[in-house]
Amino acid sequence: MSRPKILAFYLPQYYPTPTNDRWYGTGFTEWTNVGKARPLFRGHYQPHVPADLGYYDLRNVETQRKQSELAKEAGIDGFVYYHYWFGDGDMELDIPLQHLIADRDNDFPFCVCWANQSWYSKFWNHDAACEAKLVKEQKYDDEAGIEAHFKYLLSAFQDDRYIHVDGRPVFMIYRPAEYPSVGTFIEKWNELGRKYLGKEFYFIGQAIGTDEDAARCKAIGMDGVNIARLGEYTHHFPYNSSVLKYYHKFLRLLGKAPYHYKYMNVSKWFVDENGIEARDGFFPTLIPNWDHSPRSGKRGAVFHDSLPEYFKAHAVKCLKTVRNKDASTNIVFLKSWNEWGEGNHMEPDLKYGKGYIKALRDAISEVFGS
Repeated sequence: MSRPKILAFYLPQYYPTPTNDRWYGTGFTEWTNVGKARPLFRGHYQPHVPADLGYYDLRNVETQRKQSELAKEAGIDGFVYYHYWFGDGDMELDIPLQHLIADRDNDFPFCVCWANQSWYSKFWNHDAACEAKLVKEQKYDDEAGIEAHFKYLLSAFQDDRYIHVDGRPVFMIYRPAEYPSVGTFIEKWNELGRKYLGKEFYFIGQAIGTDEDAARCKAIGMDGVNIARLGEYTHHFPYNSSVLKYYHKFLRLLGKAPYHYKYMNVSKWFVDENGIEARDGFFPTLIPNWDHSPRSGKRGAVFHDSLPEYFKAHAVKCLKTVRNKDASTNIVFLKSWNEWGEGNHMEPDLKYGKGYIKALRDAISEVFGS
């Protein structure tokens, strides 16, 4: 029986940047949206107030050390740092990763996920139409830029804490299908990996929902595929019924409430034990909670009543799905460690404390023993 590596996505957002100051106001961070969130329907749990770590600033390395200790307590094996490279050396939100590389007192494993999408600022009109204004465009480099990108991260790849799969350093591309020349990128980075690291990369892409999406991701050159079935419930009754869809659309047009469904009902489709994620090279996603309303208000989506005990049941199902896989390539991703603006976090809050941390630890013990 193979106990998977559990790798949690990590948002390096929580400190002011010139781009955010320019677009959203001086001093803006994700905490700005989190702190002003309010309940939007009866029983809606908002705001989520951080407990043990408070409203932290990720320029502080001590915060990262405390996060690592909490993650270990949960049974998480490493963080996947989101990485924002927009082309031609244009970087955003890179301070936490650079601090981690320099901090030898933090022994927690890590790897990198290139979040290769443009940034947009969305403004909602009175008729619920959405205007998306471009904040920063994702541009893809020529061959020289591809090499510069590699060398920027070389110190991370050379770090003895960097996560490997099957003996190869992991590099994740969030949306590989949106990168027109992803094959050229893979070929060049593998060449550079052989030259500077003595090994090629283990590339992982993320697919949304269906087995067909996952198969396409593998076909364009990914060694592995992370499957995020966050919206899988929409394919199943009653969530795919026209009556329910029009009802929620009506509420949204009136500005009454966001899409909201009970976590215990939708979470049954987060992992398909008979789907492609039961095969080697395909990696399921644990989803403890979800509430996009701090960022999107009444235009968001909410899985409400997402209790730690329901998350534990979901985690047990997920872990049982992968327990017979090859140990060298067995991964489960967790979305996410600290996406507070999406109500998607494992970090303690005032309502549940360490409830989600304990739930994951207990699920691991139930499936694999203490």
